[in-house]
Amino acid sequence: MEKMLNVKINGVAYQVPAGSTVLEACAVAGIKIPTLCYLKDINPIGACRVCVVEVKGARSLVASCVYPANEGMEIITNSKKVLESRKTTVELLLSNHEKKCLSCVRSKNCELQTLSEELMCNAGKFSGEMSESEVDETTPYLVRDNNKCILCRRCVAACKNYQGISVIGCNARGFDTHVGTAFEKNLKDTPCVGCGQCINVCPTAALREKDEINEVLSALADPNKRVICGTAPAVRVGLGEEFGIPMGTNVEGKMVSALRKIGFNDVFDVNFTADLTIMEEGTEFINRVKKGGTLPMLTSCSPAWIKFVEHYYPEFIPNLSSCKSPQQMLGALCKTYYAEKLKVKPENIYFVSIMPCTAKKFEKTRDNQNAGGVPDVDAVLTTRELARLIRLQGIEFNLLKDEAFDAPMGIFSGAGLIFGATGGVMEAALRTLYEILEKKELDKLDFTAVRGTKGIKEASLTIGGIAVKVAVASGLANAGALLNKIKSGKANYHFIEIMSCPGGCVNGGGQPIKTAHERNTVDIRTKRAQAIYKSDKAMKLRKSHENPAVKELYKDYLGEIGGNKAHKILHTKYQQRPKY
Repeated sequence: MEKMLNVKINGVAYQVPAGSTVLEACAVAGIKIPTLCYLKDINPIGACRVCVVEVKGARSLVASCVYPANEGMEIITNSKKVLESRKTTVELLLSNHEKKCLSCVRSKNCELQTLSEELMCNAGKFSGEMSESEVDETTPYLVRDNNKCILCRRCVAACKNYQGISVIGCNARGFDTHVGTAFEKNLKDTPCVGCGQCINVCPTAALREKDEINEVLSALADPNKRVICGTAPAVRVGLGEEFGIPMGTNVEGKMVSALRKIGFNDVFDVNFTADLTIMEEGTEFINRVKKGGTLPMLTSCSPAWIKFVEHYYPEFIPNLSSCKSPQQMLGALCKTYYAEKLKVKPENIYFVSIMPCTAKKFEKTRDNQNAGGVPDVDAVLTTRELARLIRLQGIEFNLLKDEAFDAPMGIFSGAGLIFGATGGVMEAALRTLYEILEKKELDKLDFTAVRGTKGIKEASLTIGGIAVKVAVASGLANAGALLNKIKSGKANYHFIEIMSCPGGCVNGGGQPIKTAHERNTVDIRTKRAQAIYKSDKAMKLRKSHENPAVKELYKDYLGEIGGNKAHKILHTKYQQRPKY
């Protein structure tokens, strides 16, 4: 039985679990203590001092996020002293903050703005010298604006603890302290992988994705362009949150309807090419096993993961599947197969992918991504950007009726859908590999051993007489740990799926931003993933190799799976990149 502590909070007696911080003890009592720097598990540093409370016997106010609760402790969260301290702290932060809230992308979803309102702050109370920083827009995926930074260090913690990369940290001292890179380099000149996890934890707009809405609007207004979009699996279980729909709701039908109203000529689904990826990647894996190819084979769907390998583990480049990601495959097919079908020049097709990911904005700029002689993908919108575009167009999202994707590249299986959750690519591959090699149907399609948000998962199974050992990792810190085990000879696998973002694409760097309080109290990754698995379970078509549109594509256009034409359009190469 869990050991409990007796405490008093604002004069009322409570029992709280032993080992709780004062912040956690107050949460048990239904009292929300404001925080700015604190993120459970990765950033308990007590730096911002917004979470201060009074504790009887303590010499001064204490930071509740790091102060342990003890037996008999008396805590006061709402005294005049506490409230005035919090208010003054936020007013001091505002004194060195660029206050252009009306035109800020995070307006109404900014934790500093919200706290300022809740604490009834005077934004102009303290005036004087302000820090001035040059905005870094050098990457194709992310904007750094330290004029809006409050030095909470949450981005630093995410980069270090989630991803094990640490390309950003605090530089200088005193008033000159700022978050920056080593030697103050531009972000493009660092081994940043573009995952966007720093954006997701930033309480303000000091970090944001590079917006491509205006480029998409220009293409939509061009009468000479056929504008096509493709949506990733995780977008449909995140988009609704932007419109007040409960977390974990699949809004696929409304999303398709909104995209048509925006003006896209064709609304396709990246799930289609997720199914295609399983056909190509599965065949590649079988060939490697049978012909003595490089093992373990590593999946190649996550662009931040690919860049991570190129920078930090280039010796594993031969292990990577040569398949393009589903995003790039769909763009490539739109400008080859579909262009020929419509008798439209590839340069007159403008392909927009809608992703839960910021690294996809980098991926579209990579070499060898031009199957039709022009870039496979022209623009990438994050889930957040799509929500802004829907609002800009005056579309009442919650009132929309459900609509279906366009054929042929809007037909998909449940296997393609589960790509959005960590372990989904592996599970989809196993469904197909088993039936191809065993030449019989699976009794049970759900490979639960590779599901869940645990950082590293392992499974072993026999397929076609071959004992196959697989692993799944999400979060690049976990990926690095797994690769190090393989390098040292402590682990041996045949097939590995890696997703750069903890929990997979449902927690991608382009998904709706949740407050620190939500991140600390709600299992966001699991809620979104459950919506994906629920939808997969309800589908009749749940195996990639049974997708009729994929079969037709090979029959009428690509020819042999993994053949010359398929390889030219659907596969790519990788390159070693410097760390510094």
